[in-house]
Amino acid sequence: MSLARRGRSIGVSGLLLGGAIGIISSTQTWLTVQRADAGAEILVPGASALPLLAPLSLAVLALGAALSITGRTLRLVFGVLAAATAVLLGWSTLQLLVGPSVSAVGATVTETTGLAGDEGLADVIAGIVPTPWPWIALVGWVILLAASVVVLITWRGWKTGGRRYQTDAAARAVATGPVDAIDSWDELSRGTDPTR
Repeated sequence: MSLARRGRSIGVSGLLLGGAIGIISSTQTWLTVQRADAGAEILVPGASALPLLAPLSLAVLALGAALSITGRTLRLVFGVLAAATAVLLGWSTLQLLVGPSVSAVGATVTETTGLAGDEGLADVIAGIVPTPWPWIALVGWVILLAASVVVLITWRGWKTGGRRYQTDAAARAVATGPVDAIDSWDELSRGTDPTR
């Protein structure tokens, strides 16, 4: 089976998988703060280290679900949005992995220690160590980007949605003459009053 024929299933699955990895990783520990005052390590979850992580992951899940039933134009728009989200989240995650900053852990450290401000935080933070979860999230962003590329390559060749997602002008035409029980039921299903 060619890529063009499997594009929809690959795209939808990739977006859902990437969004799910993002949501799961947002609740896990991304950074461990080692304290200079010999206190217990402070664990920083992904949602605190990268505030856009949870909302953008939810948006990707919604895009993946909607992609399965959208028309031609929205497929292209959703593919572009998903690719842009993958690039943004991937770049932000890489920055945390390469050099975690005090700003990424500041809110959690302040909540734990009660200290605020750059000087106060610098006195308590001895080091910031990433856990494996940012790497797992980075794999999710790669999957998301690959699925987005598949959507952008194959979106024209997808079959259109079923009849339940389309309006049919002929089905809306109002019958003239006697109406039996089946016709009445069909008119009710279309939102038309059969008692006219």
